[in-house]
Amino acid sequence: MTGGPVAESALRGWARSIVGGRWFQAVIIGLILLNAVALGLETYVDGPLAGAAGLLAAAEVVFVAIFAAELVLKGFAYGRAFFRDPWNWFDMIVVGIALVPASSGFSVLRMLRILRILRLVSVVPQMRTIVTALFRSVPGLGTVSGLLLIIVYTAAVLGERLFHEIDPEHFGDLDTTLYTMFVLLTTEDWPEVAQPVLEREPVAWVFFVGYIVLTAFIMLNVVIGVIVTALEQEVNAERWEEDQELELEQHQSVMDRLEELTEQVARLSDEVRVLGGVEGGGRRRDGQEGAEPSAEPAGDAEPALEPDGGSAR
Repeated sequence: MTGGPVAESALRGWARSIVGGRWFQAVIIGLILLNAVALGLETYVDGPLAGAAGLLAAAEVVFVAIFAAELVLKGFAYGRAFFRDPWNWFDMIVVGIALVPASSGFSVLRMLRILRILRLVSVVPQMRTIVTALFRSVPGLGTVSGLLLIIVYTAAVLGERLFHEIDPEHFGDLDTTLYTMFVLLTTEDWPEVAQPVLEREPVAWVFFVGYIVLTAFIMLNVVIGVIVTALEQEVNAERWEEDQELELEQHQSVMDRLEELTEQVARLSDEVRVLGGVEGGGRRRDGQEGAEPSAEPAGDAEPALEPDGGSAR
């Protein structure tokens, strides 16, 4: 009855030690990189590597089988906890795409197997931390991005009204002006956009310089600051969890040591009580033996009293 659960627990521990080992992670990373190379070589099947199509197809089957076995081993090792990790769901979806039948209706999904390269993100902890921080920064990025869009849209409407007659190529309508504002936001070749306008309106530099400073130098730095803050919080959270685990281990070690010392003190107290009882009994016996001899000489000494009186009689 107990052999089954015990054996299963032992197998789970063995599987957990395998999937948690560094060598196992290194092997999986190497296989993902090899699979990426194989997927890249498939693009040459219609050209120089036409004769290697069968070999690449066999390699694809081997990679899919290994990745599927990895997920099965992880699922067995962690049990239900495996499904609580969103990264495991990501791995299952990416690997499961390769199991889709290669029919015409699912050919587009089969093309998505290139996403298997993204498994490096779920395998490498440092990449996982960065992606998690990006997701955590989405609320803050949404607010900053909304403010940036408001500034870009306002500048586009204003630029279209001011410069649509001077430079209709860049400011002819709202759509064209929005694209021009995006180009100015990247600061890529912005003098080519501003020069035709400045030739006819020298004061227009206020518009271009103010827009670039506000968007490219201020707002984009705010976006970077939000991402950096989220990344710092994520790293600190991981360090805090590690510190909590270390403190818990140290606390447990101290409590175990205190329990051992308590047991030793209890044993010493028992030994002291036993030794105190033995010494107390010995003192009582010594006191009784010392009193008996003192009584005997007192009885024998009565005839020896009054020696002179006896001689007088």
